[in-house]
Amino acid sequence: MVFAFSPSIFKLHCSSSPSNPTSTTTTTRPAVILPGLGNNTGDYQKLEVTLQEYGVPTVVAKVSRFDWLRNAAGLVDPNYWSGTLRPRPVLDWYLKRVEEAVQEAKELAQGGTLSLIGHSAGGWLARVYMEEFGQSDVSLLLTLGTPHLPPPKGVSGVIDQTRGLLYYVEKHCMKAVYTPELRYVCIVGRDVVREISLSVLDVTFPIKEDKLYIQGARFLGESKMEAKSMVPVESDQPSAEAVLVDDMGNSASTAPNFRARFVGQGYKQVCGQADVWGDGVVPEVSAHLDGALNISLDGVYHSPVGSDDELRPWYGSPAVVEQWIHHLLN
Repeated sequence: MVFAFSPSIFKLHCSSSPSNPTSTTTTTRPAVILPGLGNNTGDYQKLEVTLQEYGVPTVVAKVSRFDWLRNAAGLVDPNYWSGTLRPRPVLDWYLKRVEEAVQEAKELAQGGTLSLIGHSAGGWLARVYMEEFGQSDVSLLLTLGTPHLPPPKGVSGVIDQTRGLLYYVEKHCMKAVYTPELRYVCIVGRDVVREISLSVLDVTFPIKEDKLYIQGARFLGESKMEAKSMVPVESDQPSAEAVLVDDMGNSASTAPNFRARFVGQGYKQVCGQADVWGDGVVPEVSAHLDGALNISLDGVYHSPVGSDDELRPWYGSPAVVEQWIHHLLN
């Protein structure tokens, strides 16, 4: 089985936050990290250390890459082939690992509440966990690049990679809230562009990759990508014309490269549309939930695998954590 990698309170587009972890007020409320599809516990070791530097006791659910092969059990379920798969029993193994991590964190909490941090599929699996095991011990669900919404039905070329699981989550799991008792915070990134240059009158000017982020593009047709310097973006919808903007405010149109088209096809499988913004795996429009605090961060890649804290940071890179850590602190 393969899983795809709204009135909000407000929406942010950020680039950096220069605070020092050691100067931040600490908290005793523990956090439990839920790995995303294909990731293992070790992928989140640096994030765990970073959170502990902020005074957040952290437990990572114990998952190996081999464990994900357990999802193949869904192939014998008729609901898999009809696109009506349910989380149980195929995901019982993952929910058990989450419960074990939660029990460990509860000992650290000493009667207090917990924060759940779900990366990618771990975010909607956290919602399944809360539905199945209860949410009384959880005061915050923070998701990082989670495809919360199922793909639209009836779109040509789109196959629900969760085989109905996200439709189940949307129908049966609790709707997102942002209250003093329980807060949903949904964070998604806009991945950076690589190997982009601006050519004017046959003279090529390279543009630093850490200054740009990218929109997906249709694999065929006249779709255009748009890449901009990392400045606040007011509009939720990118313009149809692709534009490169340098630090002087100059711009020029550019056709989408192969990477944009490739990434766009991944986005299409998740949200039904290719030419949208996203973190390189999950489109922005799928990672936000009505009722949650929805945040978009520019220049943030989806996965710890293939990331680089300096050139291609992901959600758990220290400079990015600085932008969302306050949600975990009392």
